[in-house]
Amino acid sequence: MTVKENYELAKKQYEKWGINVDSVLDQLKNVPISIHCWQGDDVAGFEVNQSELSGGIDVTGNYPGKATTPEELRQDLEKALSLIPGKHRVNLHAIYAETNGEVVERDQLDPKHFENWVNWAKEQGLGLDFNPTLFSHEKAADGLTLSHPNEEIREFWIRHCIASRRIAEYFGKELGTTCLTNVWIPDGYKDIPSDRLTPRKRLKESLDRIFAVEIDEKYNVDAVESKLFGIGSESYVVGSHEFYLGYALKNNKLCLLDTGHYHPTEMVSNKISSMLLYSDKVALHVSRPVRWDSDHVVILDDELKEIALEIVRNDALDKVMIGLDFFDASINRIAAWTIGTRNMIKSLLAAMLVPNDHLKQLQEEGNFTERLALMEEFKTYPFGAIWDYYCDQMGVPVKESWLEEVKSYEKEVLSKR
Repeated sequence: MTVKENYELAKKQYEKWGINVDSVLDQLKNVPISIHCWQGDDVAGFEVNQSELSGGIDVTGNYPGKATTPEELRQDLEKALSLIPGKHRVNLHAIYAETNGEVVERDQLDPKHFENWVNWAKEQGLGLDFNPTLFSHEKAADGLTLSHPNEEIREFWIRHCIASRRIAEYFGKELGTTCLTNVWIPDGYKDIPSDRLTPRKRLKESLDRIFAVEIDEKYNVDAVESKLFGIGSESYVVGSHEFYLGYALKNNKLCLLDTGHYHPTEMVSNKISSMLLYSDKVALHVSRPVRWDSDHVVILDDELKEIALEIVRNDALDKVMIGLDFFDASINRIAAWTIGTRNMIKSLLAAMLVPNDHLKQLQEEGNFTERLALMEEFKTYPFGAIWDYYCDQMGVPVKESWLEEVKSYEKEVLSKR
């Protein structure tokens, strides 16, 4: 049977439950995923005075062919995007500036250092998101930045974050789509601190200074990202979940939830509905922690599916800004992007092909037997046939056929680097 024939058969099964599959696919086309550039070069960036990776971030593996220039990274992103259905966004860190061989300190970065990225995004029809880079730098070597007791170091990072917000505003103006600028810092202590409050006071004061500079929210919105622990900050992180949740709500900023930044048994999916009650928007970095914040490639596991369900059944596709954050140097990097992003989109499609309103009604009626039965039965409905048709209609490879294109690209491009 053809992809179309399989689709028509599957579609009938979903239509019995009042699900308009064609409408679902039209809606899915308009959901952008912010794809992180740093999978393509192992979070190295292009600084002239490049520092070793630090801040509790580690990339393992030495698969050949990683991008070492901006041109290579953009080329690789184009290849990955050609295998992923839909129109999406690309998420940049400040270390991906292009300074033409000149040493430019991070607090001196300017929109001109990202002109090539903006021109490329225009050509590709993409939006851009941004992150100041507060790691892999001599002024972050001791694990403290915006909460550092040294005022000079704090001031450097404050200036860097202000510069980053101005760059993001430039992105928004040039591309006609609002840029999300996300602030994450590695600040914390390896062992039990004797004072938890003072570093948090300094972080709050630093953030207040950064956000005091007015940026038009038509072009840029700000997010703050929490973490509970990390390498080198096992006992205490200054920017904890409670710290940033409180700060975001009080200061009208977005609170960004990274799925790898919580305890191994803590589910981010369970937080989304609560966050939506108090915030107009919520930001996500979807990753896959394996025993710790290891940023494995996103797979179609239970938590990913539950995250998608929480977004879809709460009518929050336009309220949750979905970004990805993983990096694996042990496998082909284009394949990593493709697998992870396709899985994020698959999870949203699967969630949209569930009779969510009926299941809500069953819960309100206390009919937990039918609720559980239907939730389980829909796990084996022919969602795969709908996904294949969507890929076909969007002009990207169906099923695993994309892998042949990646193998060919590796042979023709990556192996020659």
